[in-house]
Amino acid sequence: MVGGPYPEVSVAVTAYEVIIHGGTVVDGSGAPRYKGDVGIRDGKIATIGRLNPADADRALDATGLIVAPGFIDLHTHYDAQVFWDPYCSLSGWHGVTSLVIGNCGFGFAPVAPDFRERSMLSMTRVEAIPLESMRAGLPWDWVTFPEFLDSLDRTPKSVNLLPYVPVNPLMIWVMGFEEAKSGRMPTDAEHKEMRRLLHEAMDAGACGWSAQRLFPDGPGSIQRDYDGTPMVSDVMHTETCIELAEVLAERNEGFIQMTLVSGDPKADAVVYELLAEVSGRPVLFNVVQTYDDRPNVHRGTLKWLERCQRQGIRVYGQGQTTDSGITFTFEDWNLYDESPPWREATTGSLEEKLEKLADPARREALRNNMPRTVTAPLEQTVVLGPRTDATKPFENFTVAEVGEKLGKHPVDAMLDIAVADGLRTLFYAHAPNENMDFFAEVVNHPTVPVIFGVSDGGAHTKFLTAGRYPTESIMRATRDNEILSLEQMHWRLSAYPAWCAGFQDRGTLRLGGPADIVVYDLENLDMTPVETVYDFPANEWRRVQRAIGYRWILVNGEITIEDDEETGVSSGLVLRHGVGVAAA
Repeated sequence: MVGGPYPEVSVAVTAYEVIIHGGTVVDGSGAPRYKGDVGIRDGKIATIGRLNPADADRALDATGLIVAPGFIDLHTHYDAQVFWDPYCSLSGWHGVTSLVIGNCGFGFAPVAPDFRERSMLSMTRVEAIPLESMRAGLPWDWVTFPEFLDSLDRTPKSVNLLPYVPVNPLMIWVMGFEEAKSGRMPTDAEHKEMRRLLHEAMDAGACGWSAQRLFPDGPGSIQRDYDGTPMVSDVMHTETCIELAEVLAERNEGFIQMTLVSGDPKADAVVYELLAEVSGRPVLFNVVQTYDDRPNVHRGTLKWLERCQRQGIRVYGQGQTTDSGITFTFEDWNLYDESPPWREATTGSLEEKLEKLADPARREALRNNMPRTVTAPLEQTVVLGPRTDATKPFENFTVAEVGEKLGKHPVDAMLDIAVADGLRTLFYAHAPNENMDFFAEVVNHPTVPVIFGVSDGGAHTKFLTAGRYPTESIMRATRDNEILSLEQMHWRLSAYPAWCAGFQDRGTLRLGGPADIVVYDLENLDMTPVETVYDFPANEWRRVQRAIGYRWILVNGEITIEDDEETGVSSGLVLRHGVGVAAA
């Protein structure tokens, strides 16, 4: 019997999986906002205009809300955390839908099996990632860089990842650890092999390469290996950078991220410009930083970037645009490493650090070499969380105030409190960039748009919560202070970084593009206070700030956040060659 014994039943097929209706669309292009609906089909934006909510499997009522492209974070260190945290939080909570890993030349591929432990040890200080979390959380089911990308493909993700090739593991793989650490010039054969491996990684989908060059004796040498020695990239030669830049020129693809601090800004500028000229590709300068007591620093950087722009040299500045105050204890603190006496005193086991910081013989050197690069002057540091009855009276006082009360130098006051508390005292170091006029100079320069962010997401998790930067930026620069229009803000948070970094199809809301979308309540957008959570492998803790006001976040058309809560949907992709392709 044709059709069988049962009557045929017609099944209504909707036109879209999701329609976001009634919202104000800010599409990321810089064009004026407008009221409109967004229809999503097969993970992509199928229609923008006036739609019937009944034509979707699910209709999201965005009345009174902003509908915008997901944010793109170009500076993160989630290379380890992504394996246990699909949201790469804080970023995934704060509207970031795509991010770049492998920054600063640090990462986990290529890494030989017998070097895995040493590789993780390096990351415990230079990026302050807990060792036991890495030991428990990294699957290490790769050796080469292409195998690392395959592992990322297999890993559930709620954000998209674009991977750099970090130069530290690359140079160690080719030269051997001790030789790479020695600072000698690679041989021609070694340079040839580095180039071959970079080609291999980019064939597999890498977006370029990264390096942090903080010369060992330079004023910016604030991040070191776990034993206090320089990282491999700190002693690499400009000739090696040129060799790697030539690979990008040969391919006509990719980009470079570099932090270079030799102590001579003019010489550093020459290197950035040289790499841009040799590669023909974008070079991201890290970092445009304001200092409340040194406005000449950011003004000089902006003047140089403006000159690069006039000359057509593709060097772009990434800015430290968050209020970068730091909460820390001396149990884990490593961001005074620019000062050799402080670096030596804060290296080693807890017992060793306690003994060194208590040693009166070391105090003169510590007093005479007070660091200032990362935080406001040390004497402004606040005793935020004393741990014993003896130190409780100093709560909420600066160490300068405690010192004045006790007749001590601020360094002695701070370290005496820390030692009395077994190095568990919680301190708050004021940010060096609290001046709003200087902030406006950086984010609203008339000709040099600075990339927002430098979140360092996944790194320094016991000190920083800068992954909140998209939320904070919208609040600080647009809603509350009107430094940038909403249209400008979303171009800066999405389209501009996408263009700089070679994202092929993301950054704006456009027909056929991936549906990476944030829907949020502008008037009520906010952040929770900083809190401590024990959610890392091996019961390690970190500091977090959650987002308030994101009604929905969609990644590749699927809802990953609803009313500021994770949905558990893992729709993120590895963006090989800047394009997302679902894993087989």
